[in-house]
Amino acid sequence: MWPRIDPRSDLPIYQQIIQQIKEAVAKGLIAPGEKLPSVRELAGRIAINPNTIAKAYQELEREGIIETIRGRGTFAAALSSGVGDEMKQRSIEGLMEKILVEAHYLQLGEEELLAMLHSMAREWYEKKGESP
Repeated sequence: MWPRIDPRSDLPIYQQIIQQIKEAVAKGLIAPGEKLPSVRELAGRIAINPNTIAKAYQELEREGIIETIRGRGTFAAALSSGVGDEMKQRSIEGLMEKILVEAHYLQLGEEELLAMLHSMAREWYEKKGESP
């Protein structure tokens, strides 16, 4: 059943939903324009408070991952080049900062971390049928 919620995770439930929807869109499991379950439907399906689902959907909509059309539902947004380069860079830099902090505490060296990133990126793009 999608999404899979881990109640023991340190990550709040709404963030687990956000992460899983983003991943599904990125991997092509949810196609642009594909209809997502309504807040109530998804809440019932995974036994989560509808307000939690609504919070996740609001954040995804703010980020341009999904769009809600009044009277029709919620859909995966079409990938657009409308996101500015500066915004993309800030977003990725924030995530990279978190990775660097974790790598520091796990005592991973720069070369090891870069090798891991390169390997994962290559695998990711190969699965999507794209050249890195």
